[in-house]
Amino acid sequence: MTIAAQLAHLACHADRSRGRLHPEAGSPERGPRNAFQRDRDRIVHSIAFRRLRHKTQVFIAPDGDHFRVRLTHSIEVAQIGRTIARALGLDEDLTEALCLAHDIGHPPFGHAGEDALEASLAPFGGFDHNAHTLRTLAVLETPYPLFDGLNLSWETMEGLAKHNGPVHDPTWAMQAIDAAFRLDLLSHASLEAQVAAVADDIAYDNHDIDDGLRAGLLDVDKLLAQPWVGSNFAAVERRCPGVPRERQLRELVRSQIGLMVNDVITHSIAECDAAGVASVDDVRAAGRNLAGFSPELAGHERSLKQFMYAELYHHPSQLDAADAARTVVTSLFGTYCDDPALMGGDWAHRLPEDPLWRARHIADYIAGMTDRFALDRYAEIAGSAAVPEVLRRG
Repeated sequence: MTIAAQLAHLACHADRSRGRLHPEAGSPERGPRNAFQRDRDRIVHSIAFRRLRHKTQVFIAPDGDHFRVRLTHSIEVAQIGRTIARALGLDEDLTEALCLAHDIGHPPFGHAGEDALEASLAPFGGFDHNAHTLRTLAVLETPYPLFDGLNLSWETMEGLAKHNGPVHDPTWAMQAIDAAFRLDLLSHASLEAQVAAVADDIAYDNHDIDDGLRAGLLDVDKLLAQPWVGSNFAAVERRCPGVPRERQLRELVRSQIGLMVNDVITHSIAECDAAGVASVDDVRAAGRNLAGFSPELAGHERSLKQFMYAELYHHPSQLDAADAARTVVTSLFGTYCDDPALMGGDWAHRLPEDPLWRARHIADYIAGMTDRFALDRYAEIAGSAAVPEVLRRG
């Protein structure tokens, strides 16, 4: 039996989907696509997906054109996810849809922006980017005439809700989605969703190395002193002797992605075999994720993450930018609460009367902003001189 056939019996199938919240008649004029292919295409064509091109991945409001943003990161995750799904015999279209959509709920300025919104919205139920991904796709995007949201299939919504495992303490946004379209939050997700989650880890573990080196914030010697990374780099040097160091480092990133992908494929097959799962329902009831890194590689990956937090994510320049970003988002929230008319247009017109939902409506508006749009609105309100120097674009 080939690798590609080993887990095919555990794949989700579009023709067996649990359907959509709003039933839709067939639309043959829109092409011969199955449910998961339609989900992927709806995500790609959404406004929220396009906004990811100006949302922070690692570097807030980066000046360089070569640094990754949420959009390019999501595309890279999808490439890795499809590769793993294909090798395992899982549904590639569902996997790709989950990979492309997983970061749509991120506010401007990455985790710094999320921290600021979480604090600002704490009296009103809080903010969580994963729940906001589902809220964006199910409520806030409105391209269709007969219903709100993109009306994605149950399997896509379930995978986005639970790609990191069961949701035991859902926030208000997740509760509202689940009340309308039950997602079995206490079970595990499909293998496609589990693959999307580990593809995200593989992508940012390695591509953040690439961006950190490009930005000059990562010390090469410290990076190569990490045992797993150093061992991988030694193998690159043996394969590519005499090649300039910069090219060897880029080969290191590619090599590590390949090693991680191969590990996930092998380990996931072994885990599914050991668990004795025979169906998608068995996967959801397994009590643990079955797709992921082997224990050995998981240990290497944890060590790499610890290094990246210490040397890149918590680099003084990064912390300064994060502090400034939190100031911007917190100020925007407070200003719009005091004077919602400043949001302008449809957002001001649709402002709810209830104070709870007014605050959440304002948070929805801010969460949808790109980095540069948020900075432009802040400059309009506070004056261009008030924009923190660390966030000013070239």
